[in-house]
Amino acid sequence: MFHVAVLAFDGVFASALTGIVDLLTLTGVTWNRIHNQPLNRQFKVQVVSRDGNPVRCTPGIRMAVDCSIEQVDKVDLVVIPTIGGRIEEVLHQERDVFPWLRFLHQGGADLASNCTGAFLLAEAGLLDDKTATTHWGFSQQFRHRYPQVNLNERELITRDGNIFCAGGGTAWRDLSILLVERYCGADLARELARAFVIDVRNDLQSIYAGLPAHTYHQDDQVQTIQAWIHEHYRESTNLSDLAEMVHLSPRQLQRRFTNTLGEPPLQYLQRVRIEAARKMLERGINNLAKLSEQVGYQDVSSFSRLFKRHTGLSPSHYRQRFARTGTLND
Repeated sequence: MFHVAVLAFDGVFASALTGIVDLLTLTGVTWNRIHNQPLNRQFKVQVVSRDGNPVRCTPGIRMAVDCSIEQVDKVDLVVIPTIGGRIEEVLHQERDVFPWLRFLHQGGADLASNCTGAFLLAEAGLLDDKTATTHWGFSQQFRHRYPQVNLNERELITRDGNIFCAGGGTAWRDLSILLVERYCGADLARELARAFVIDVRNDLQSIYAGLPAHTYHQDDQVQTIQAWIHEHYRESTNLSDLAEMVHLSPRQLQRRFTNTLGEPPLQYLQRVRIEAARKMLERGINNLAKLSEQVGYQDVSSFSRLFKRHTGLSPSHYRQRFARTGTLND
């Protein structure tokens, strides 16, 4: 059997922790029970904590663990579930875990994180110069804290060498199925997905993403441009017009904005417009020409291509998936 350590800590998201444990523990078990076949257990899963003491999960559930990290010196896989508490506090309280993660990785263990669990891998230096993903809502915070990581928050799951990262929310299900396929093959992975009625779709996380609620910066001029964009995104503008508002040259604004938010101002404007279009589609707007005009685009074809590039879905498919009524006339 493959040996897996799932890291538990105060503030871990309970469903991500228990869900990962359930799926890995029951690989080769649940499907076999359903079909009256001999059990074919594949994984030995241990829940470990920094000191071996029980942890308090989000939202307040107390959970026992199997052992401390000191008792685990060789595994095939380490899984880090979602941080459900305050990220900075968890990173500080779990700082003794980082040498352990590095030691196991140097010994050949695979590492996998779900959602904001990627912050723990990055804090340990294990994602430096590697491609990773995390919850789209925390991507700005992640990018600001770990500029050396090649963050791609559009992706639901990334792999760089033997390090796997899954995006937000319940992406731990897709991650678990992928890991089962890696260790046990495609047949067992399909059986597990069918037994637990998991619809494995290789969607981009960007389908679900909105604009982050926090900006994590104190640049007043950049904030002025952000505020203008959010209020006037329907209006036609260019880099020179934006720069003039804050008495900077276009080159200065481009550099300041990109250094602060990780993208240039006109790309940020595109994202604000796409977010507005999402909300309109979700409310049931069924006239694509009118919608594109209301978010600042006169050419419907150009808007449709841009929308698909940002979200992974065409406007019509997005509406079919997320709106409750009607059809899109495009």
